Order: sequence, then C-alpha cells, then structure tokens
Amino acid sequence: MNAAFKDIPSTTLAELLDREQVMDIGVRPLWNAPRVAGPAYTVRCVPGDNLMLHAAIYRAEPGSVIVVESGDVDYALAGGNVCAIAQRRGVAAFVVDGVVRDLAEVREAGFPVFARGVIPIPGTKKKVGALGEPARVGGVLVHPGDIVVADEEGVVVTPAARQEEIFAASRTKLAAEAEQSLDAWEADHRARIEKALGDQGFTG
Repeated sequence: MNAAFKDIPSTTLAELLDREQVMDIGVRPLWNAPRVAGPAYTVRCVPGDNLMLHAAIYRAEPGSVIVVESGDVDYALAGGNVCAIAQRRGVAAFVVDGVVRDLAEVREAGFPVFARGVIPIPGTKKKVGALGEPARVGGVLVHPGDIVVADEEGVVVTPAARQEEIFAASRTKLAAEAEQSLDAWEADHRARIEKALGDQGFTG
C-alpha cells in the first residue's frame, strides 16, 4: 500500500487529515521532482552536524523516505554524493528540516529532495543524534513508518495506524471528483458560497 500512496496528491490528503499532519511551507521541493511516497525513516541530527543522516542512508530500507530533524539552516545536511548513494540504495527521497548542497548534482541525478534551501557549507560528523525515533520536521511529529507524500504542493504525513482508512477515503474522494463536471462543480460551489454568506447575514 505504501507505493499506492504515490497516486494520491498531497492536496487530497491535506483535506482528510488534521493541519498538524501537513508540513509548513518552508519544506519544499528543491527542483521539479515527481511526487514521492513511502514509509518514513526518521532521523534526528544535532544542529550543525549531519552524521546521523549519513548513517541513515545505509540503514533505511529501499522505498523509504528519509525524514530529518536538524534544528538549523546554517550547515548542509547532505550533498551530491550522499544523495547519489541514497538513490542507488533505493531511498525514495529526502525530506529535511534543514538545508543541503550540490543542488545541480542532485537535480541532474533526479533524486527528490524537499528541504528549506541550499547552502554551500557542510556540517560536521561528530555528534550522535537518533535514528528510528520520532522527529519533528516542518512542524509535523513524524513517527517511523508513517506514510510521507511529497509533491510540488507540499509534504503530508499520514500516521501509520490510519493508512488504510486514509487511502480508502482518498480513492473515494478522487473518484467522485473525476466524475463531476466543472459545470456541476460550479453549481455546487456557488450554492455553498451563497449559503455561507447568507448564514453570516451578508446580502450584497
């Protein structure tokens, strides 16, 4: 089922989940990457240090999205070679609450990275953080195995315990939307807007 979430837009998931499951606008695609989806492999790095992310690329299962809490935007968590190794080992993407470097290499390789930006300064590799423990990324508390969907609209995290429920609801919602014409959508939308205005006493 993890791979099947790749067919679900983040916008659909955002309408079905609470606001706290949607990362803030600072965590965004660094290039025009395709939508990615997979179970979270969680990492916590000490600010200024990238040791745990570099360790994670050798431990995450293929198909995983490596999700990183870092606590700073002053030092790069990863560069071109780290992304290339992660890609070669089957990691689906990086979603990091921090910054990376070597963006041209990453983009050319086609490895999806969602982050706060880029900076040329590398971090150190001297401090142990955590692997496989909850990590707060983009304002979302991510647990290992939660389903991460990231695309050009943003990053949404579905709790692992709710994945079957949310996947089924997403498929139902998308099917209903596909069957509705724009004319029908407009009629329904206008009726809802006018009712909302009327409920507030607006008569203009």
